[in-house]
Amino acid sequence: MNEPLAHPETHQVDRVGWLRAAVLGANDGIVSTASLIIGVAAAAAGQSAILLAGIAGLVAGAMSMAAGEYVSVSSQADTEQADLARERQELREQPELELQELADIYVGRGLDPALAQQVAVQLTAKDALGSHARDELGISHISTARPVQAALTSAATFSIGAALPLLMVVLVRGSWLVPAVSLASLLFLAALGALGAQAGGAPIWKPTLRVTFWGALAMLVTAGIGKLVGTVI
Repeated sequence: MNEPLAHPETHQVDRVGWLRAAVLGANDGIVSTASLIIGVAAAAAGQSAILLAGIAGLVAGAMSMAAGEYVSVSSQADTEQADLARERQELREQPELELQELADIYVGRGLDPALAQQVAVQLTAKDALGSHARDELGISHISTARPVQAALTSAATFSIGAALPLLMVVLVRGSWLVPAVSLASLLFLAALGALGAQAGGAPIWKPTLRVTFWGALAMLVTAGIGKLVGTVI
């Protein structure tokens, strides 16, 4: 008797929830803190003022990221729960129409009507709400909103990202500070892009170039504004 062939597969799509929050948090931490440090330094501020601005940016940014992620992802969760409640009521009040709706979805995906009806009946018998959530609403365990996870992930990764350029303020002083923060932050962003791509199973070059380019642009603009303000003052 032949044994069934093993077909191992590895997918990273189940990481998309926390990975999005992690990359967003770390990227924002590096870019916003480095830009803040460069802008303040370009305005000819002293070392203590630069350090204080960076620490304030880290704390405020981490709290803002946590609050923003929690509120936005909670809104998504509220919408999902409202749709599921509506679907639950429709299944209770008009099961025949909901069954036909499910069968029509499968016909639209390529099944012939008879097979689509059979699949719809069997899936409805096993888990009617889960079938409609997945195939009608597009809600699955992978895409389900997780507000607390998103908030904690964003706050933690923002803090880590912000600490990297802030460390350069402690290590480097004088005229070398702005070049050191800029170069280090670009290297941090490139590493972040590569790590994020690797964690998601994607090619690394495009994400790496993308985050590095936009980070460099943000720091350049902020440095220009800081230089202009410092000159005017």
